[in-house]
Amino acid sequence: MEEGLISVDRWAEGSQAYFLTHLHADHTQGLTSSWAKGPIFCSSLTAKLFPFKFPNFTLSLLRVLDLGSWHSLSLISPSIGSKITVQVMAIDAHHCPVMFLFRGEFGCLLNTGDFRWEKNSERAKLGSEMLLNALQDDVVDVLYLDNTYCNPSYEFPSREVAAQQVVDIITSHPEHDIIIGVDTLGKEDLLLHISNALNTKIWVWPERLQTMHLLGFHDIFTTKTSVTRVRAVPRYSFSIETLEGLNTMRPTIGIIPSGLPWVVKPIEGDDKLFGSLLVARYNRSKVSSKGGKQNDKMDGNLGSVKRFHKYIYSVQYSDHSCYQEIEEFIKLVHPANMKGIVSSSSCYVDPLYYFGRLCGKNQPLQGLHHQHQKKERGDRVVPVHTNSKFRSGCYSGVEKKRKKVVGRLGVHLSWVSVLRRAQRGVKLAENECSN
Repeated sequence: MEEGLISVDRWAEGSQAYFLTHLHADHTQGLTSSWAKGPIFCSSLTAKLFPFKFPNFTLSLLRVLDLGSWHSLSLISPSIGSKITVQVMAIDAHHCPVMFLFRGEFGCLLNTGDFRWEKNSERAKLGSEMLLNALQDDVVDVLYLDNTYCNPSYEFPSREVAAQQVVDIITSHPEHDIIIGVDTLGKEDLLLHISNALNTKIWVWPERLQTMHLLGFHDIFTTKTSVTRVRAVPRYSFSIETLEGLNTMRPTIGIIPSGLPWVVKPIEGDDKLFGSLLVARYNRSKVSSKGGKQNDKMDGNLGSVKRFHKYIYSVQYSDHSCYQEIEEFIKLVHPANMKGIVSSSSCYVDPLYYFGRLCGKNQPLQGLHHQHQKKERGDRVVPVHTNSKFRSGCYSGVEKKRKKVVGRLGVHLSWVSVLRRAQRGVKLAENECSN
């Protein structure tokens, strides 16, 4: 695809049509309420939330795409000046909410945006069918991939398992107030799971309540602190200092739901911090009805729940795919080439480094790694505009003594930054990284 046609999650001038995968802040940098550069194509859910995010936006510029249906665009080729037809389909990304599949004379391109591809979920199965039916005999020439956790060190459970871990932490602290750090968008399914499992309302701040109402949730969330002990608070307000202050008034624990490894090392004794309720539940969940162990080794694994501080727990609930899920998705799509959409990060890994063997071109791994570095310094991989996001505060989770080994694997780390963040309580002021 030549330049001057389409941009995905990128808001510079020069394109004829713009596509927005979802409204997280790292995908809307440069997009404002005064936008007038061209039509924006998005899902119905994103369109519904647009007035909340951009109050004075001209809504007539939005073009809603239905999931699973092809939509044709008539654009002008900048190079030859004649009309060309581009087809696009929105597909469920299992995140919030869509990926885009493009095809035309330029070939076939797939941009995942942010996505979670849980192999065994019904939603993923339906998404796989939709994607494969759309592709038919087409080959994906370039896959623009959510490579947030494109490293073997990132392995975490399904969202269903992680959500139950959060519920069990809460039930094992019956006398405590509960603080859960979330962003202005995202983690809605987790909060709904908690509410349903505990039969309780969840406190949210006023702006978040507006979002929940726009999403159709009117009876589950409240701004009255007196009716519930479970509170979802802005992540930027979540810190050790905050939890310590709250504990001077009444017992309070905090929970950080994220795929990110928040600490270099949890505090001592975290294997016994939950009490008999959690240990018994997860020990039982490791055994199937036939008495054998489950195939998914992450199900019921207490090791994925960490105690960050005596008042704070980290649960690996993520709306991004972990390494194994990324691999499964690439095997499904089998692209000719691919590029990570997260390209400026301390945890960046070129997906070709690990998964180049799964591409149609099947290029040597080391050659691909150097080729990508050369492209990043100069030419673009392909001339389609797509957002390359910056994720701050990421690291691979390996110990400091393994820094050189990890460096050879293509992971770029800043251990000074990591340790400083851990020491000051990882005060999360950014909204860029919706994990």
